[in-house]
Amino acid sequence: MPVRRMKPTSAGVRFRTVSTFDEITKKTPEKSLLVAIGRKGGRNNNGRLTAPHRGGGHRKLYRVIDYRRNKDDVPARVEGIEYDPNRSANIALLVYADGERRYILAPRELKTDTSVMSGDKAEVKVGNCLSLSMIPEGTLIHNIELRPGKGGQIARSAGTSAQLMAKEGRYANIKLGSGEVRLVELKCRATVGIVGNADHEKVSWGKAGRSRWLGRRPRVRAVAMNPVDHPMGGGEGRSSGGRHPCSPWGQPAKGFKTRKKKKPSEKFILSRRKRK
Repeated sequence: MPVRRMKPTSAGVRFRTVSTFDEITKKTPEKSLLVAIGRKGGRNNNGRLTAPHRGGGHRKLYRVIDYRRNKDDVPARVEGIEYDPNRSANIALLVYADGERRYILAPRELKTDTSVMSGDKAEVKVGNCLSLSMIPEGTLIHNIELRPGKGGQIARSAGTSAQLMAKEGRYANIKLGSGEVRLVELKCRATVGIVGNADHEKVSWGKAGRSRWLGRRPRVRAVAMNPVDHPMGGGEGRSSGGRHPCSPWGQPAKGFKTRKKKKPSEKFILSRRKRK
């Protein structure tokens, strides 16, 4: 969707941009696919703050998304494209031939009233879900499974995709958007196409209040804290921390490797992601 710039009638909208929502064709969500989710403000079951800078935000209902696409060989019609406040991508409402409705991630160029299907009998076109063994090499895919039947886990945000590079034995070589090449079983499923709403990354919030609407609270700089709150706090006058950047618990924040040496998933990575 293109991005529209607001008229600078005040300081809060001078640098604000919003999506035009041209792809949206349905405004009211499907009630049977809505779930109420509680907001904990970043606190765990003991009431302790474990995820900082979270809390508040606008009320919203969760849309149940079908990541597995396990309703095979049943054609479905795209009833509409909807906005989802819980993710960057838009979602599409499918109506299957037997009357069941499900939400999926809306890929680019998916139109209303088009037909989609999942299963190995489906043709290779945008919106259809197939096993990697049935998808031709070079195809752009998204919503990729890492384990057969678990549901898509890779390439689900707006504008993302991966490319099926090759097939060797029981594995397929998948090139991710980061440049990493990874092995995935041919039994795993993926959806053909690129996730829509690629212009989401171009949106400028324009003011701090808009981040509060999303449930993101202000962040205090570490050097502005007291020594009891952060290792980089304190000092006479203004300071730059006096040490390498670290977390409140002393773990280095730049260049420190946290991956375990004998990670089970290490053998599935053929090529590391590109460094910026």
